[in-house]
Amino acid sequence: MKAPHRLLLLSVAAATSVAVTVAVAGEPAVAPLPRLLSDTGLYERGTTQVRADVLAFSPQYPLWSDGTRKRRWIRLPAGAAIDAAQPDAWQFPVGTRLWKEFGTGSRIETRMIERVADGSWRFAAYVWNADGTDATLLDNGALLKLADAPGGRYIVPSRNDCLACHEGAAVPVLGFSALQLSPDRDPLAPHADAPRSTFADLRSLVAQGRLANLPAALLATPPRIAARTKTERAALGYLHANCGHCHNASGALDGLELTLAQSAVGGAGSAEQTLRSLLGHTSRFRPQDAASAQRIAADGSGAHMLTLRMKSDSPLVRMPPLGVQVVDRAGVALVEDWIREAVAASGQRMPQPQQLAKGEPR
Repeated sequence: MKAPHRLLLLSVAAATSVAVTVAVAGEPAVAPLPRLLSDTGLYERGTTQVRADVLAFSPQYPLWSDGTRKRRWIRLPAGAAIDAAQPDAWQFPVGTRLWKEFGTGSRIETRMIERVADGSWRFAAYVWNADGTDATLLDNGALLKLADAPGGRYIVPSRNDCLACHEGAAVPVLGFSALQLSPDRDPLAPHADAPRSTFADLRSLVAQGRLANLPAALLATPPRIAARTKTERAALGYLHANCGHCHNASGALDGLELTLAQSAVGGAGSAEQTLRSLLGHTSRFRPQDAASAQRIAADGSGAHMLTLRMKSDSPLVRMPPLGVQVVDRAGVALVEDWIREAVAASGQRMPQPQQLAKGEPR
């Protein structure tokens, strides 16, 4: 194992934990966030050994995070279960905690999301110390100097950054859902972990009594994106994980009529809705030198705003706008392959994409 990272804080707002003051009579109080990761319930006391009642999981379509290694866990209150009656909007019991660890050679940060006593969700980011023994809460984000991070720097998100992504979805928990935990995993999903028997999925969660009211049909036939080809399935899954939490039919951006989230029970309708919202649909974003701007150009021009923004290294253009500094070339290539298929199937001509050269203006 590599030696732990040496972290240097370049800029960070005051890292203070603030207790929630409840003014309404009868509402439960919410305790301050623990200052140390070791006090959040992830590890056995005095160690970095994950507790036996904490479940590891891995979504079949992971979010791209500049190539960092990630590990994920969930802990449910004793005797409690997730209500899965709505397959695309699970209801998590109060006291649920989820963690996601980011690292390269060793741990960099661990993020936590928790459903607290008043029913709301709160978010926290903990940065690991140099010797890898514990991580400390940073409430307002940080910029870390890190030799093996892209560009030599690593950005820890602020609470507002967390809210910007998590509050756009039907449920603030991302990556732990019927579709993401389906045993019918997509072998072409970019950057996915290899399946392990120790990872929680729909069947194991139901068997353990941790998932209640899941429609029986989703156990008999696990959810899968109903696509025409293997490439389309993987591309739609990639867009679902990286873009669908903001671009969906029920969130704050529904007025854009851009639906990139997939449903566990939507069948072919989910994939068709996504394609309709992209193919030939005028984009509100338009480069200065573009005569027209379509999310997926159906005119044979090959000028797709969808992948243009995915390939951009400009923070004013790039999508997703947060949490990414490095273009995901594998993800871009997959989506471009699918676009060629989709345009060809629509009866339009589709040119080969231009090579994405290092340092090329975007």
